[in-house]
Amino acid sequence: MVDRKVRALLGTRKGSYVLESDAKRKKWRIHGPFQTGDDVFHVQSDPRHPGTIYAAVNNGWWGPMLMRSRNWGGKWTEISTPQTPRRSKRSAPVEAPSPQYPIKNIWHIAPGRPSEPRTVFLGVDPASLWRSDDEGDSWAPLPGLNDHPTRSKWNPGAGGMCLHTILFDPSRPKRMHVGISAAGTFRSDDDGEHWTPTNRGVIAGFQPDRHPEVGQCVHKVALDSANPSTMYRQDHCGIYVSHNAADSWTRVGRRLEDDFGMGVATAPQLPGEAFFVPLDSMPRLIADGHFQVSRWSEKTRAWSTLVDKRKWPGGFGMHREGIATDAMNPAGVYVGTTTGQLFWSADGGKRWDLVPYQFPGIHSVEVASPGT
Repeated sequence: MVDRKVRALLGTRKGSYVLESDAKRKKWRIHGPFQTGDDVFHVQSDPRHPGTIYAAVNNGWWGPMLMRSRNWGGKWTEISTPQTPRRSKRSAPVEAPSPQYPIKNIWHIAPGRPSEPRTVFLGVDPASLWRSDDEGDSWAPLPGLNDHPTRSKWNPGAGGMCLHTILFDPSRPKRMHVGISAAGTFRSDDDGEHWTPTNRGVIAGFQPDRHPEVGQCVHKVALDSANPSTMYRQDHCGIYVSHNAADSWTRVGRRLEDDFGMGVATAPQLPGEAFFVPLDSMPRLIADGHFQVSRWSEKTRAWSTLVDKRKWPGGFGMHREGIATDAMNPAGVYVGTTTGQLFWSADGGKRWDLVPYQFPGIHSVEVASPGT
């Protein structure tokens, strides 16, 4: 039987949740919390193995843990992290990681390409990138990035020096991008062996040198769904677009009242469009005292605001993983807030609704749907 459900996966300050709906996305069934009481920075599905989801759990007492479910959260198993290597039936013993790669928190989980069905990547704080080719039984660092010659110039942002974005170019089998706060973006064209900083054109307004090679505080990056050479970037110092796979960036956010923010998302069914949630830079709250989402169009080179400002007044914040889309047609857009609301639109942002459930503060939103 084909599974046609749409699932929103939430990481929160007090555990993870799985929300289920049908293709209409009008009502949601809530499962959880799982990992109750723990900070869950990211929950990610693995589309190569339907039903498999991973959770990046960061416990104040026991440290970072990685959890995996094979049945959409029905049962969870703790698996290896780079700090806690384990021997399993499928993997040989591995040595503990070098002290030069400490791990304070696990930030981001990225299943590998369809051609690598058992590969998973992790981004952590302090910033380093890890790869597993056995679904998390063992992990290996990627020294080409972790020991990059510019590393002495990387600095922690307010959330720590976190590697929070891992993207694969579907048109170039060996190309991948990462985002690190506060170091900027990097690209590899040889499957992670060598890395090049890709920050040209991005301002670092908090430094004496406003245009350094590295040191920009990138908050999140997304690829365009139709043209992966087009990329959208939300930085501490503005919103940027690249049309050459991050070789250079152009700031586009000046048309907004405030182009500071944390997240960005694109939808497979909406090529040439990107969704942002601009925030007031000091209080880190959505501008103008009401929930709002802004959409950038490559076709018109213009912004549009999507939410009636009278509908949800209040102070809403959002973390960098707090906005996501699904692969449905029409596209769904989802925004989780730091005060525990989950807003969603099932028609590309034309109409919005609020899940009638008070979650803990939401760190991350991801969506698993038919087509992903």
